[in-house]
Amino acid sequence: MRENAPPRQLTFDLPLDPRYGREDFLVSPANEAAYALIEAWPDWPDTVLVLTGPSGSGKSHLASIWATRAHAWTAAAAEVSAAKVTHLVSNGALVVEDIDRAEGRDEAALFHLLNLARERRCPVLLTSARPVDALGLATPDLRSRLRLAPGASILPPDDALLRAVIVKLFVDRQLVVDLSVVDALALRIDRSLARAREVVAELDRDALGRGRRITRPLALAVLDRLGMPEETE
Repeated sequence: MRENAPPRQLTFDLPLDPRYGREDFLVSPANEAAYALIEAWPDWPDTVLVLTGPSGSGKSHLASIWATRAHAWTAAAAEVSAAKVTHLVSNGALVVEDIDRAEGRDEAALFHLLNLARERRCPVLLTSARPVDALGLATPDLRSRLRLAPGASILPPDDALLRAVIVKLFVDRQLVVDLSVVDALALRIDRSLARAREVVAELDRDALGRGRRITRPLALAVLDRLGMPEETE
């Protein structure tokens, strides 16, 4: 006689809007220099500032905080074209996200935008997952301009920040978990906020599908399934 498998609930991958308020940003030694530079506005050392850090490190969150304060528009680097430069600068402040993404990037238009922004004293915050020298820019003038621009880097999270972010990710999803779950995740996942976001989302889906609360054994099982087994000596 075949045993009945435990029933699983139907789950829907609904988009979760992250909270990008100033009060939601967690400051730690890994990001305090970048946070201080954002907080220093409008007393920036230059019109253009470059914010670098790995994917999911909080660049967009800091950019959103600054955009709110400066009443800035936000555009992806791929949206910067010769036809749009004047319009983008006309608002008086601008965030250009993901200049590291080469697909659709118009280097001539981006260089023109930076020149026009300086001429009109329009502050521009650029975000990138890689340092300027690793962007593979083919335009020497643009590469030189970005090298000279002041900026700050967000470092990989320390233990305290990683745990705090994991807690925040659960809270954002209105999930209550024991601290043993947080500790298990912090010890096993890569030191990456993007990976923390991925694992918490997977745990949420798994728990909802099984109709179970998130426990440490469930978290360990999900980590094993994701290829993050416990290290053995």
